[in-house]
Amino acid sequence: MLRARDAMDRAYAQPLDVAALARIAHVSEAHFARTFRATFGETPHRYLQRRRVERAMLLLRETDRSVTDICFAVGFGSLGTFSRTFHDIVGSSPRTYRKEAVVTSVPNCFVMAWTRPSSRARRSISSG
Repeated sequence: MLRARDAMDRAYAQPLDVAALARIAHVSEAHFARTFRATFGETPHRYLQRRRVERAMLLLRETDRSVTDICFAVGFGSLGTFSRTFHDIVGSSPRTYRKEAVVTSVPNCFVMAWTRPSSRARRSISSG
């Protein structure tokens, strides 16, 4: 599972499917999907979406690239899917996030840890 997750972290912008990830983990697709969710608390697809959104958050904060350019750069195939997924995970649209984001001189590893969207927090907010 760690090999597959590491592959997702490295190649987040590439098209990745469960079959390819299951091959990396040396298990069947069904076993991979069940075990990944049990191990990491979210489906492989949602994990990959969150990683892409995290990268998009960095690009929105630190560059002047257009939202459309960032959408495709992080691996989304459509602007609509990107915007909807970004809003679901972050709680605001990419444009609103960019307007409200503060560029800091803190090392990126700290920023990522502090601003990382939590799938558990989203579930508790949306289920409450």
